[in-house]
Amino acid sequence: MVAAASAPNFPWPVVLFDLDGTLVDSASDITEAVNRMLEELGCARVGEALVRSWIGDGARELIATALAHAGSSEDPDALMPRFLHHYADCLLLHPQLYPGVPETLQALYARGVRMAVCTNKPERFVAPLLGALGIARWFDAIVGAGTLPERKPSPQPILHLAAHFGVPAAQCLMVGDSGTDAGAAIAAGAPLVLVSYGYPRAFDLHGCGAVAVIDRFDELLTLR
Repeated sequence: MVAAASAPNFPWPVVLFDLDGTLVDSASDITEAVNRMLEELGCARVGEALVRSWIGDGARELIATALAHAGSSEDPDALMPRFLHHYADCLLLHPQLYPGVPETLQALYARGVRMAVCTNKPERFVAPLLGALGIARWFDAIVGAGTLPERKPSPQPILHLAAHFGVPAAQCLMVGDSGTDAGAAIAAGAPLVLVSYGYPRAFDLHGCGAVAVIDRFDELLTLR
């Protein structure tokens, strides 16, 4: 267990970040992976705006939603290996960091804040994406789908990371963009900040008791 350092001028010693929709806009690459799967099934391609509304609850739910939309009776579990093959091929096509992400992570690191990624993206894809985007060095830990028996909105990922850093969950700020992130934070007893620019689907960002809803990533640095 690694004790968290102090964080002068920042209220929390540990920050846990969702990935897709919070740090990285990966919707175009996820859309391409979905469309390659659909094309193999003889189904029509779908637009990025629609896939954005499906992202956030893990790969299986994404597949299931895409199949339902296409009117396909294929088993999502049976298609998972093929979809993950496409996911891997599309992972680094066009991912984009949201504005202010590198500068804000550097500023938090300079203040002694410890950071981790807490995502429902399959774990094996997380480190390559962080590395390609040049932000891997700021994160001490990663929890993705498959790391633990449960994923967000279960509190287990947050509680696991809190234990890793040697602090209670109440000292771990969860930063995300959806009801999945909010559900995990609330269940874990962790404070929550939501970004307004991600993939919220129909979730009410302002109605869940978040500490703040921010429009730009660098607004994290203004929290007190």
